[in-house]
Amino acid sequence: MLLTIATTHQPATDLGFLLHKHPDRVQTFDVTAGHAHVFYPAASEHQCTAALMLEIDPIALVRGRGRKDEGFALGQYVNDRPYAASSMLAVALGKVFRTAMAGRCDHRPELVDVAMPLVIQVPTLPCKGGADLAARLFEPLGWQVEATEVPLDETIPEWGSSRYVALTLTGTMRLADALNHLYVLMPVLDDAKHYWVSPDEVDKLVRAGDGWLSSHPAKELISRRYLAHRGRFVRSALARLAEVDDTEPEEMDNAVTETQDERPIPLVQHRHGAVLAALRSSGARRVADLGCGEGALVGELLAEPAFTEVLATDVSVRALEIAARRLHLETMPERKKARLRLFQSSLNYRDERLSNLDAAVLMEVIEHVDPPRLSALERTVFGEAKPKTVLVTTPNGEYNVRYETLPAGRFRHRDHRFEWSRGEFQSWAGETARTWGYQVRYLPVGTDDPEVGSPTQMAVFTRVEVTA
Repeated sequence: MLLTIATTHQPATDLGFLLHKHPDRVQTFDVTAGHAHVFYPAASEHQCTAALMLEIDPIALVRGRGRKDEGFALGQYVNDRPYAASSMLAVALGKVFRTAMAGRCDHRPELVDVAMPLVIQVPTLPCKGGADLAARLFEPLGWQVEATEVPLDETIPEWGSSRYVALTLTGTMRLADALNHLYVLMPVLDDAKHYWVSPDEVDKLVRAGDGWLSSHPAKELISRRYLAHRGRFVRSALARLAEVDDTEPEEMDNAVTETQDERPIPLVQHRHGAVLAALRSSGARRVADLGCGEGALVGELLAEPAFTEVLATDVSVRALEIAARRLHLETMPERKKARLRLFQSSLNYRDERLSNLDAAVLMEVIEHVDPPRLSALERTVFGEAKPKTVLVTTPNGEYNVRYETLPAGRFRHRDHRFEWSRGEFQSWAGETARTWGYQVRYLPVGTDDPEVGSPTQMAVFTRVEVTA
């Protein structure tokens, strides 16, 4: 089975740096299903094509764990696995291009965030749902999709089409994003996996889907198929994806985003941008993400050299474990790792490790706290840690009427204890500021509706310096 990635980015051979594979060499890697070969059919400054060819050994597969769903004994030996892209190709992609998928390029780090023109081709891809499904899955991600159904037998056209398509994707985006799209969606189109699906697959899905899956209109279909229709795993994945983007229904993204090159910007990106802008404006150096969850904001904080120390805390050990994997803590460069402190902490209790902060961020945290326990959080953060700046974001409950699929009276997330109106939020923030010696100002996050305000509201607290 074969997959090719081509670019006309100038110089096009930058593709080799991003893939960590030299264009002048053929490289072979052992994988569970056989051998993966990487080579470059073309490599010049004007056009570069990298190819991943997976050579399957079906006999070795049967001698190993094999599968019990072949239907008949000969089917274990006579099948399409050596020829058609499947979860085996996705696994090979994840192993061979692991560093590129993680968005790392040690020799040319500036290339990681470059959106480059790409053409990706998979000549034979099982597609349960036909060419329309391929378009449905890839087009929302910014790809132009050409999916041509392969005839069952070219010599007998009346037999019609097979279940395979020849897929060509054309688009301009980060290579890391493109690889993660393929890693998730190839087995989804096939609707089959060649290995036992375990709870670890949920982590893989959430990690590879970071930044795009939570806002994808077909995220439920993708989750079901990727996780082999294992209901418990699917529910876990959807819950975690919902937490990434505040459990906003699919229609909410379009309602609260602005366009950039005609592509929607999810609300979560608006939040991150607003928080980072406020932190930069404050001049903060030592910053904490309190209630960091799975570390989505932490990665962006670490990307800012101005933040010399980044503290990330959460009460959930599980969330911190996921954050560590998401941030690639084990392989993180030492200079970057030295700036990060990741630890468990409860906002209901004093923690000396949070003292002397320049800034603390409570991004979509307070609405998960029972109102009677908010006073403990206020005391811990504002009264004891006493950062110079505190940023608090929370949903604006007034905006919920703009979400057509959200039933009246329902919160955006099942774990929300409340969703305040603008008046309620400002009343709480004003009283908190007066109690603990802060000034506060309010900023909208997302599109500011003239009637109901913005979908997210943010308060910026600045500690009042007491002079003798």
